[in-house]
Amino acid sequence: MEKPIVLVIMDGVGKGDGGSGDAVAVANTPTLDHLLATCPHTYLKAHGTAVGLPTDDDMGNSEVGHNALGCGQVYSQGAKLVGESIENGTLYQSATWQALTANAKAGHALHFLGLLSDGNVHSNISHLIALLKQAHAEGVKKVYCHILLDGRDVPATSALEYVQQLEDVLSGLNTPGCDYAIASGGGRMQITMDRYEANWGMVEAGWRIHVQGIGRMFPSAAEAIQTYRAETGCIDQDLPGFVVARDGAPVARIANGDSVILFNFRGDRAQEISLAFDRKTFDKFDRGDYTGVHFAGMLQYDGDLNIPEHYLVQPPVIRNTLTEVLCQAGIHEYALSETQKYGHVTYFWNGNRSGKVDESLEVYEEIPSDVIPFEQAPAMKSKEITEKMVENMASHRFQFLRCNYPNGDMVGHTGVMEAVVTAMECVDQGLKAILEAADKYGYTVLVTADHGNADQMTETKKGKTTVRTAHSLNPVPFIIYDPDREWVIREGAYGLANVAPTIVKMMGLTAPECWESSMI
Repeated sequence: MEKPIVLVIMDGVGKGDGGSGDAVAVANTPTLDHLLATCPHTYLKAHGTAVGLPTDDDMGNSEVGHNALGCGQVYSQGAKLVGESIENGTLYQSATWQALTANAKAGHALHFLGLLSDGNVHSNISHLIALLKQAHAEGVKKVYCHILLDGRDVPATSALEYVQQLEDVLSGLNTPGCDYAIASGGGRMQITMDRYEANWGMVEAGWRIHVQGIGRMFPSAAEAIQTYRAETGCIDQDLPGFVVARDGAPVARIANGDSVILFNFRGDRAQEISLAFDRKTFDKFDRGDYTGVHFAGMLQYDGDLNIPEHYLVQPPVIRNTLTEVLCQAGIHEYALSETQKYGHVTYFWNGNRSGKVDESLEVYEEIPSDVIPFEQAPAMKSKEITEKMVENMASHRFQFLRCNYPNGDMVGHTGVMEAVVTAMECVDQGLKAILEAADKYGYTVLVTADHGNADQMTETKKGKTTVRTAHSLNPVPFIIYDPDREWVIREGAYGLANVAPTIVKMMGLTAPECWESSMI
């Protein structure tokens, strides 16, 4: 290794069209602009088949993106895994599915909880529909859906379309003796889907709605959405929770002894609600008279921590990660981000593995994220991340350091253009300080991203331009900054999985045969 390496991941920063909706282009980013003008660079595919998703219509996300960055390989992921399991029937043959449906047929209700959209990032409505139809075919009589509204991985105000699609299916399943209905719901950024323990209050709010039936009541999910939109002006992800009622009472609460399936396949925003259902000992909030249900996730969201204990589809087993290769070579590593993306530079980076490969060689550091709407504080913890990176570069303790700036993604999801521009400028300032430290202390710096977001803040359909809060399908930059050597990036079509092989080659190490090729 000629010089130690720093990898900077600008989360949610792709190559946009350079127009008024491209916050990356609109922002004042002299450091990033200078790197692209003077340094070897290319653009990487960060969505679809390049990260193991079913088709190139599927947006990438931070989880599969960091899997690919950290393992140098492409694995079947999320929606593709679940889709294959449904199509070949192995999901229904699993002991977990059979136990939950048997419990429901014995007199309990079966509940489905999850994100209602076809965004293919956390869930897919087609999976829910398939499970509903299978439950009906197997004779389950009482089935209730607790829906979380998206507007983040799909258009911002598309919830009514998905609700109508679900209602049509449920209507067809309401044969004599059956009760298939939507029971509760709310926006994904208001209830249930917190991550990294940043805001347990969101999970508690969801618990009150789904489990206890405590919340504002409406005769239908559609009426709840329409009423809240008129009253608040909120997009789908921010709509308050609601309970669907009949004759003044909730259609269905999740009662002790019932069967519950969390049909999300992505792990980060599924873990906390899973713990609330799955753990006998739980102290994050008062669960009331809860004594337990038969609970399962679509996948196991954390294998090392056993979250949840039961699940329908086996997750990919990712081996031969970059961290494993570096530890075998005795390389000291440092990983850093704030809470919102800490799991991405550790757990997802290491192939969905909690903990470290080698305690003696690895140091992970988390900066607690503020619990505040991201558009109100678009800098997030960029200043603190930068300071920690510079401090650890100065220490010369590590030969490979990686960090994630969450701003482009987390602020990008708010849809507030002015805030996203500020977020990008904060990341650029951090990048400037890291490059200055690299010059001072002797490091090569690699700059990339896990997927796009801030680069496409608007979309135009049928002549109408609207705010976009979802990830983009745009490629992401890969830049090599090293004033002491002229690196040459070979011609080729590359994806995120080509980053790890490139790092290993720069270090003079041998990559596993199963990896993608190096870019140099």
